[in-house]
Amino acid sequence: EVQLQASGGGSVQAGGSLRLSCAASGGTFDMYAVGWFRQAPGKGREGVSCISSVDDSTYYSDSVKGRFTVSSDSAKNTVYLQMDNLKPEDTAVYYCAADKDLPTCVLLKGRVDKYESWGQGTQVTVSS
Repeated sequence: EVQLQASGGGSVQAGGSLRLSCAASGGTFDMYAVGWFRQAPGKGREGVSCISSVDDSTYYSDSVKGRFTVSSDSAKNTVYLQMDNLKPEDTAVYYCAADKDLPTCVLLKGRVDKYESWGQGTQVTVSS
């Protein structure tokens, strides 16, 4: 089972950008779908994006569509989440997760219960 490590979080002002990275170890992202999730204080975990190495599908939640872009670099075994035009409501701990049992974002989307491997989170704070 692949292990995941998310990084790249930080503090930015509204309108700024950050790029999160999700690196795999102990395996590769081949045949996986990788999702990005976030959890704000006092709220449940929300799926925001997904990318699949199996069918090249992607998914974005309505709250980030047009502002966030997910991509992958198979040579570096890393998935990225480029976050532009950040808003204070994007403040949260961001996590990446992977699934190989249902490795298509068309079906996985942001379903927290479907991802089998999770990394530790990285904090993103957006100030107004």
